[in-house]
Formats: sequence, structure tokens, C-alpha cells
Amino acid sequence: MKTVLTQAQFQDETKAREWLEAIRWPNGPICPHCGSESKDHYALNGAAHRPGLRKCKDCREQFSVTVGTVFERSKVKLNVWLHAMHLMNASKKGISSKQLERMLGVTYQTAWFMSHRIREAMKPNGGGMMNPGGGTIEADATYVGGKEKNKHASKRDRKNIGGVGKQCVFSLVERNGGVRSFHIPSVNAKTLKPILAAQLHAAETHLMTDGERILRSLSPMFASHQTVNHERGEYVRGDVHSNTVEGYFSILKRGIIGTFHHVSPQHLQRYATEFDFRYTHRERRVKINGKWEKVGFNDTERTIAALKGIGGKRLTYRRTDATA
Repeated sequence: MKTVLTQAQFQDETKAREWLEAIRWPNGPICPHCGSESKDHYALNGAAHRPGLRKCKDCREQFSVTVGTVFERSKVKLNVWLHAMHLMNASKKGISSKQLERMLGVTYQTAWFMSHRIREAMKPNGGGMMNPGGGTIEADATYVGGKEKNKHASKRDRKNIGGVGKQCVFSLVERNGGVRSFHIPSVNAKTLKPILAAQLHAAETHLMTDGERILRSLSPMFASHQTVNHERGEYVRGDVHSNTVEGYFSILKRGIIGTFHHVSPQHLQRYATEFDFRYTHRERRVKINGKWEKVGFNDTERTIAALKGIGGKRLTYRRTDATA
């Protein structure tokens, strides 16, 4: 079966299920209970069985393509789920739950919960180093949140005038690669050092940053660490710059300000993960043998990449804590 998404998968639940089975089970059904992969798992076609239900030939448990995924036990039709997945992956600056509500014909509460489940699927699978072979990494922090001076006088906290009280997001961007972002309480060695140690093969990493004092103090971890001084108007010195991570922040902040308008602190990490995923799986033009060519992921390929992360990440309302 072709892996191209068409209107058929968005409009017909059976076709959506068959398409998802082809994506998740290219070599035959895999039982989520025991891990058995076989074409001999047989379909249950009785009147009392829901479409797509199978029984494992080994452990004898019943399963379908949605068991053990973020779609499990959802009353939302699978074709609606696929449509939501595609919309979130095709929208560079994100798509709000209110817009999903209007386009999918579901309630706002359902659209909001669906979007958070999809963000769970966008989390990096397995963790591991960003750059196991070394390379150049740009690192920087940005601050997210409304300005106190723009709030109604009765809600304004004068202690937060000047940016105090905003939420901090720290990002690592690999040149010509992906990005990982972290919602942290503040920029200091105690918060940054564990992130850098867990995410980067530091001994082989060439770090590029602005003049942040805390990052300069962590220089001995890396093969090299070069900086540019923004305060003195220096932004590029040869190949030394932090413009890549700054470009990523422009997408993240435009999305939060222009699409979502407000993101609560308890959900900021999920939104950052969503932007990380789209950026890491972006489509871009690179020069190969003197010719500009497109590489990376188009909208459908990005959606398929997200679908490969749906397993083992079921999210319940209890875990979402509060609305955003």
C-alpha cells in the first residue's frame, strides 16, 4: 500500500485503519502484548467484534493497530485522528485546539486532548545523544511569556516588570540537524550541565553560543567552545555564530504568540517538543554536487514519522493536569 496520505484516509475510518496498519506493520501484525510478529495472527470478523480486531497466535490475546498507542480507547474515529496528525505536522507554527475543533468537527475539549496526545507521540524515542559522532552544536536560552506591562492593571505584578517571571526554554540545535529544547527554571550550571552531559557527546562537540557567562563556565566539557558578543554588535565571525538556534527561537515564539497566544508553564515542555519535532523533521534545500536539492521530510513523511512514535505513550486526562 502507498504511504501517501489522501482524502480517503481522512474521510473513511476503514481506509484510515488499513493505511495505519501498513505503516505500523509493514511485515505483518505485531502483538502489543507479547511482541510476536506474524502474518498468522488471525482476524476476528464476528458481528460482535470491532473492525480490525485480531487474535495473537502465541499469547492468544486480542489486539488491534491502536492498542498500546496514543489512540487507544478513544471514541474519536481513526480517520479524524489521522487528519489531526497531518494538520499538526503540516503547520510550521502549530495549529490551535480551537482551529482543530472547527476543522475536525469535534468539541474543544476533545481537540485539546487530541493535540496533547499527538505531542506525546512527537517525543524523541529512546533518548540517546543528539550527536554521537560529534559536530557543531549551537546552544542558547529564550524566555516565553507575556509582558507584565501589557496586562490589566489589576493583574499586573510589578515585581515581574522587565521580563522577570517569564518561563525559560533552553535549546540545542545541531547544524544541518535536529533540535532539542528543555523548559528549565533558570539558566545556571546546576540546570544546564546535566542536560549537556545527557544530550551531547561533549568531548567531540564544537559548541557555539553567544556571550552567556554560564555557558562559558562549562567550556571545559567540549572539544571547543566559541562565542560571539551580541552586546558589542558581533553576530557572525567566520563560521562562529548562534544564528541557527536564534532562527529556531523565532519559529517557536511566533507560534506561541501568534497561534496559541498563551501556554501554561505546566504544558510548555510539550509545546516545545512539538516545535522540536517539526524542525528536526523539516524539509530543506541543500547544495549537492553544485545543485540545490530538497532533503528531509515533506508533510506526509513528517506525519508518518510522528505515527511511528505513537506506541507506548498513552496519555490520560489525569496526566494532563490542567488546560493550556
